[in-house]
Amino acid sequence: MTEKEKMIAGELYRPKDAQLVDERQEAKLLFQQFNAMDESQKEVRNQLLYDLFGKAEEHLWIEPPFYCDYGYNIKIGKHVFINYNCCILDGTLVKIGDNCMFGPNVQIYTATHPLEYEARNSGQEFAKPISIGNNVWIGGNATICPGVTLGDNVVVGAGAVVTKDFPENVVIAGNPAKVINRIAN
Repeated sequence: MTEKEKMIAGELYRPKDAQLVDERQEAKLLFQQFNAMDESQKEVRNQLLYDLFGKAEEHLWIEPPFYCDYGYNIKIGKHVFINYNCCILDGTLVKIGDNCMFGPNVQIYTATHPLEYEARNSGQEFAKPISIGNNVWIGGNATICPGVTLGDNVVVGAGAVVTKDFPENVVIAGNPAKVINRIAN
């Protein structure tokens, strides 16, 4: 397997692999262009996002600045709003459903490292996929950790650190995040 194939599969890989370094640089060039454009260049700016992401549906709105590793592992549904200063480390799949809203400074991290220091010091890392359901609202400064799945209609409180999966129709908050309320439909 190539280092890219290992990365996407969630196996240990070497992020300094030449192909991965080049692909991160390509993504960086696109999001730097996006981040530098103003509102008068809305059409061109939006096209950069569609070029960057693996899949993005209609009515995507991202406030710059925005950052990611590769972009091609990010799949975004319809009617998604992402506020200022979002960072998505997409070593593997990040799926964002329809009608989602992210506050400022939301961080989404698929990348992680071995716990054992010798393995960690080897320079290898791995990634775990993240799935965010439909109608999810993530408050400002929240962090979504590797391997997390959020069900439909979840509300994530500002500043939450989400380290585990949560089912649909709940409000979660805290560090680590826990259910603080249920949402009646």
